[in-house]
Amino acid sequence: MSAGQTGKEAASVGVPVSKEPSIHQLRLYLALSEELHFGRAAARLFITQPALSQQIRELEKRLGVRVVERTSRTLTLTDAGQALLPEARAAVTAVDRLRRVADAQLRQISRRLVVGTMGAEASMAHTRAVLSLLQERHPGTSVQLVNLGFGDHMAALAQQEADVVFLRPPVTDDIELHHLATEPRVACLSAGHPLAVLPRLTLAQLADVPVVDMPEQVPRLWWDFWAADPRPDGSRVRYGPVVTDMESLLHTVAAGEAMCFLPKAAREYFPRPGIRYIDVVDLIPSTSALAWLRRRRSEITIKAIRQAAQEATDRGFGEVT
Repeated sequence: MSAGQTGKEAASVGVPVSKEPSIHQLRLYLALSEELHFGRAAARLFITQPALSQQIRELEKRLGVRVVERTSRTLTLTDAGQALLPEARAAVTAVDRLRRVADAQLRQISRRLVVGTMGAEASMAHTRAVLSLLQERHPGTSVQLVNLGFGDHMAALAQQEADVVFLRPPVTDDIELHHLATEPRVACLSAGHPLAVLPRLTLAQLADVPVVDMPEQVPRLWWDFWAADPRPDGSRVRYGPVVTDMESLLHTVAAGEAMCFLPKAAREYFPRPGIRYIDVVDLIPSTSALAWLRRRRSEITIKAIRQAAQEATDRGFGEVT
């Protein structure tokens, strides 16, 4: 963008800049930059089109530059609008992160614990034992359970939307674990697959069967473990459709599009027509664990549930055969 263009844009919206833009205005601007249409952006934001247009004009006034070019048929970002996009995203991301950290600290002050669970972990004996002991030892602590999907069970910790999560490792290096239980994994196959009639399987027998895949936001080290990729002979897994939650996973398997490996408890918790669970003799077992961010380990409520987890373990909750 040339100096002449900058001056022209600035003059058209009024200089000097009177105030800083609000985060709300930046959010509106980001949505508009994605839609490039006032009507669609307004509908997405649940506001009226005139209200959105007014807010964008106010944003331009505060910034001192025009960020969008309006014509009767098209909407485009100006050079200044393009240049400001990454800064607007960074500002909104920083404020969102600030809000999440503040919320997490408020939970500590009020002794409220957000506990994430994944799959059937909330129903497991070790989870119930930990939460029961937490309530016994710390009756003033309130617990909010939230169910998390494949794509957000570790992200919820990183973003401090959950204080702790009951999950199945492996995890990223910023997360600490308390081991709770060990359990075999089984193959989850379509009932119509030729291998589904066998009483047990080996990984070699499953070499040519595609495995469901995960969204790209899921840490790869986690899904590599659950897909048994690579296999013991060093061969890589062939992947099938991407699934986002347990129901879509089971539907994909039942349709014969791919298979997966799940904890043995899936036989009890996720029985479905068209699905068969089969033991795999050479598959490394899975573990259940309580997870928290390493840097938050000493916070009051997290320390309390860590202690409850240790006591539950000492009382003998653990191995599933």
